[in-house]
Amino acid sequence: MTLEATDLATAKAPDLRTEIPGPEARARIERDERVTSPSLPRAYPLVPQRGSGCVVEDVDGNLFLDVNAGIAVTSTGHAHPEVVAAIQQQANELLHYSASDFYLPIYTDLCEELARIAPMSPTRVFLTNSGTEAVEGALKLARHATGRQYVIAMLESFHGRSYGSVSLTSSKAKYRTGFGPLLPGVYHTPFGDFEHLEEVLFKRLVSPQEVAAIVVEPILGEGGYVLPPEGWFPYLRELCDRHGILLVADEVQSGMGRTGTWWAIEHFGAEPDILLSGKGIASGMPLGAFIARADLMRWEAGAHGSTYGGNPVACAAALATIRLIEDGLMGNAVAMGERFTAGMKKIAGRHAAIRDVRGLGLMLGVRFADHDQMAAVEQAAFRRGLLVLGCGDDVIRISPPLVITGDQVDTALEVFEDAVAEVTGSAS
Repeated sequence: MTLEATDLATAKAPDLRTEIPGPEARARIERDERVTSPSLPRAYPLVPQRGSGCVVEDVDGNLFLDVNAGIAVTSTGHAHPEVVAAIQQQANELLHYSASDFYLPIYTDLCEELARIAPMSPTRVFLTNSGTEAVEGALKLARHATGRQYVIAMLESFHGRSYGSVSLTSSKAKYRTGFGPLLPGVYHTPFGDFEHLEEVLFKRLVSPQEVAAIVVEPILGEGGYVLPPEGWFPYLRELCDRHGILLVADEVQSGMGRTGTWWAIEHFGAEPDILLSGKGIASGMPLGAFIARADLMRWEAGAHGSTYGGNPVACAAALATIRLIEDGLMGNAVAMGERFTAGMKKIAGRHAAIRDVRGLGLMLGVRFADHDQMAAVEQAAFRRGLLVLGCGDDVIRISPPLVITGDQVDTALEVFEDAVAEVTGSAS
């Protein structure tokens, strides 16, 4: 029996009614594999049909508890009624008009809101369709504003898959294999290292006077949910100021209230010159942004643009998302993050396979002994109806919608521990 939409958000999940995947899911997967690009890296055979809050229903009527939020995208939960209402109202008024060529009121409204919540001021904002487009735009802006050609990124970072962003990415070699030559002038340095930048890069490979930007995730995302060491961001800020380098914070995964502040960099005592947003910015609608100090964004008309970036429907979703995060979901990220962390640390104490539990707010990483063990736990959790997702070499990320409740956290912990026990053979 299919639940009414109004009942789905409060339904008890997981609730599995068929084998996983079920017959309709298997049929859909078979059709998909005949026509879609084999480059799509599907994590497990989930075929979602509907979602509400933290509950996802697949095509066979199975209910899953979602603690990956479509890779940290559905920040206000699946199909939040206020976001849906904003989308519907805007769709009835205006589906599209390009903000690159005309003055779109809702584009301005959203840019004002993003400037208001930015960790630096005053700023200007450019809206994109995605996080990777925000990265590309920031690369262009950094080179344009400084007149310099080189860029430094972090080892184990992920910034996207288009040519500029994948040139910065170094979380997995397969993201770069077969696509060279990539963007020239990109160097990499270890995340959290206090010496390599100056003692190796600046001394041996590139003059800091020729570096336009250092691009860094405040918390490594795809690289394993790794937090920076204490004092590292103030060190980067001082280094950038000393050499006239721009500090670019990629908050595509860590931003929009997920860590308990609007932006993760606010935890670490440094202000960026350019900040990138995406994923959770519009609760699932395609949108991204780069926000820069106003004195940097002085390029001339036509230097950068986008036909669809800042689409009015996506902007409406983003404005609703910001209101919801500010009106309680950011606080919930703190409270539920503490609950999740405490629970995971107790589980780690009972299972030696778990080597570390780390994170901030609802951006948590659980590290296992090796990749195979992590991947097996990911699959075992899925078979039990819990949607988690691996990252890095050996980490499972916990990045649920910010609407998650205490009862759902407790359920997720219970199911997760059962999955760990199955894989490791330890008692739960």
